[in-house]
Amino acid sequence: MGYLVRERAEAPVVMSKCGESTRVLTADDTPVANLHVTHIRDSVKHYHRDCTEVYYVLAGSGSMELGDDVVDLRPGVTVLIEPGTPHRAYGDLETIVFGVPAWRHTDEFYVVVDTDAGETREAG
Repeated sequence: MGYLVRERAEAPVVMSKCGESTRVLTADDTPVANLHVTHIRDSVKHYHRDCTEVYYVLAGSGSMELGDDVVDLRPGVTVLIEPGTPHRAYGDLETIVFGVPAWRHTDEFYVVVDTDAGETREAG
């Protein structure tokens, strides 16, 4: 067909480790990109090996950890996250998350910090 038109209200809503996510455009639709509208309160620190993500804050406020840095989030802020960058957001915010190539669950790796051992490891 060459195109897809979908209203947000028709898109599936899933609970993810980032929050309630409306999956407007997914890898099942196209391998090129995904578009999710996600309500984030306290996400789990993770990274992607393949997917570059762009977060655009629609509403609310909070913060995002990017590696060892923390940035403030408010409406109108855009954050570009390259593959391999550990990140998590927290607060109470609604975001558009755009990923290239399209996000797949097999490209999400969680960062686990063992404070007793002083080490960081990966949990797939």
